[in-house]
Formats: sequence, C-alpha cells, structure tokens
Amino acid sequence: MPDAPDFSPLAGAYAVHRPGYPAELFEWLASVCARHDLAWDTATGNGQAAFGLAERFRRVVATDVSEAQIAHARPHPRIEYRVGSAEDSGLGERSVDLVAAAAAVHWFDLPKFRDEIRRVLRPGGVAAIWTYHAADVEPPFDAVLGPFYRDVVAPHFAGGARLVDDRYRGIELPGEEIAVPEFFATARWTAAEIVAYVRTWSGVRAYREATGEDPVAALAPAIERACGRADAVHRVTWPLYVRVWRS
Repeated sequence: MPDAPDFSPLAGAYAVHRPGYPAELFEWLASVCARHDLAWDTATGNGQAAFGLAERFRRVVATDVSEAQIAHARPHPRIEYRVGSAEDSGLGERSVDLVAAAAAVHWFDLPKFRDEIRRVLRPGGVAAIWTYHAADVEPPFDAVLGPFYRDVVAPHFAGGARLVDDRYRGIELPGEEIAVPEFFATARWTAAEIVAYVRTWSGVRAYREATGEDPVAALAPAIERACGRADAVHRVTWPLYVRVWRS
C-alpha cells in the first residue's frame, strides 16, 4: 500500500466510530453476482463490509494488512479473517465471485490490485469498490465538516485521499462497468459521537503529529452548536460513491 497511513493505532476507534453500510448495497451486489460461494473483502478493517457480505455469500475471506484492525473485527461463522494485502490475497486462481473494497482502494497499489483481481476472479465475477467522503455529509453537518476538511486537515491526508476527493471517478478496474443505483451510509450519533468520528480521520492524526496540536478541539464547539442539546441524537448521512465491474 504505497503512501497509505498506518491505521493500526485507530483500530479500536474504527470499530466504534465509523459508519456501516446499508443492507441494500449488499443485496444489490449479490443480485449482480452469478454465484455466491466466495466473496473477498479486502482491506476489511474491522469487518464492516464483510459482515454485510456474509449474510449473502456462503463464505467471506476478509483480509487487512493491519493485525490490530483484524483483532477488533466482529466474528461471524461465515467470515475468515486473515492478515493480508489487496495485492497478494493468497486466494486461489479464479476462486472468487465478488471482490469488494470498502473505503480502501485509494490506498492500494492499483496496477498490482488489478492483476490480483484478474487472477482470483471467476469469469462473470464482480469487482466492487465504494467509499464515502469523510466531510461530504448532508445538512446541517456539511457546513461544519466541509470547511474543516478543506481548510484545516486536507493537506495532512496521504496522497491516496485525492482519489476520494475525486469520488473514485478516475479509477478503472478489469471488466465491463455496471451502472449502480444510489446508496447512502447513515449513522445516528450525538455531538460527542460525531467528534469521535472526526478523530478517526487519518488526516487528523497526521495533523496532530505534525503540529503537536489537536485540530478537533476547535471544531467540537461548532459540532455541538449544530446538534443543539448534547444528548440529542442526529441522523448523519453520507452519499456512497460505488463503482462495479463484471469480468
């Protein structure tokens, strides 16, 4: 993973303070796959996507280069968690029905990942990548998180984040691209939980390491004002940027 930050120190926070993905996304992905024997969830993190896939595929192999992320993953009888990379999965040739990468492909060595897709995907198999932009949320939080991302921490994100800024438009994977419906990730959070989510951003950690200052300390009051009462629970919504190819 060239240019990729080490997410191991954030593994525990990722498990608690990152949004999940909608069941409708996994239902749709299963509907465009001819077979449902094996899904490979690469860069699984704590297994957020693997869990959704396991409800629709007989077996899921979920890999991540971070042992700490795997250690925080939720167990499931159909998920096999492994430490491994997107460029070298250890899976058999033409053994996979779906390759999935959730909010991660921007950290991969893309030419090597393409080669690995060609190697492991069955004829007619599907490769799916998706992401959300950390600060691309629906009102009222867009007015708070957007300027914080652009004006404060964006320069501290590793270079791969530019692919997220581009909403994955510049990425091409093997196969014929499939049109994708709209999907959204949602969470129901208090102000404190939104602040905790922002602290999981790799750019926030890099900012703190570079400057010795916590950029979220100045942001927290604006989040609290947007939320109103401290105990109020708000729906936070992110558009998902999904691209899918069939081999």
